[in-house]
Amino acid sequence: MEADWEVEIGGGAPVIEADWPGFIDLRSRPERIGEISEAAASPPLGALLLALNAAVSPLWTSKCDLWEPEPDALACYIDLLPWEEKVFAKWQQAETFCREYVAKLAPIALTECSPACNSESSADCSVVLVIRQAIAGSSEGFGITAYLSAKGRDQADAATVLALVMTAFSGALPAPTPPATPGSKLQ
Repeated sequence: MEADWEVEIGGGAPVIEADWPGFIDLRSRPERIGEISEAAASPPLGALLLALNAAVSPLWTSKCDLWEPEPDALACYIDLLPWEEKVFAKWQQAETFCREYVAKLAPIALTECSPACNSESSADCSVVLVIRQAIAGSSEGFGITAYLSAKGRDQADAATVLALVMTAFSGALPAPTPPATPGSKLQ
């Protein structure tokens, strides 16, 4: 699986607006997953959204979409923000997060995940994390748009591969950073 990250800030680049009118807070209300049409259309996407918004996740999601960019291909995007601060205060914090995530994702070979992806499959998949400016209520800073894509022999193969990419993406999620607390001085 290809995994990479980049920065798109300023100059008319898209901005993540987290508190949009259709926002559904899956962190506090996971039972509302069925209200997200993309999750209803793709159970693997629904499972990924629930994992990304779980109490043990360092993230929360604000928006997603699922589409067919070309024949025999599927793609999705998910806007990600840090749970503790609602946005990354500095783009360097988002960069560190992306570097860690990509380092965990890049070595994953989907052939190890399922027989559906074998050496004879023409499957092609990728994850690209894009650091963007973000607004969450009164908080301004940075967020990440994750683009996951898969291409297969046909649409069914692409759906299978994208489901595997989503599972790998969830499984590679970096651990939450513990809240800052006064440290003990052991000697």
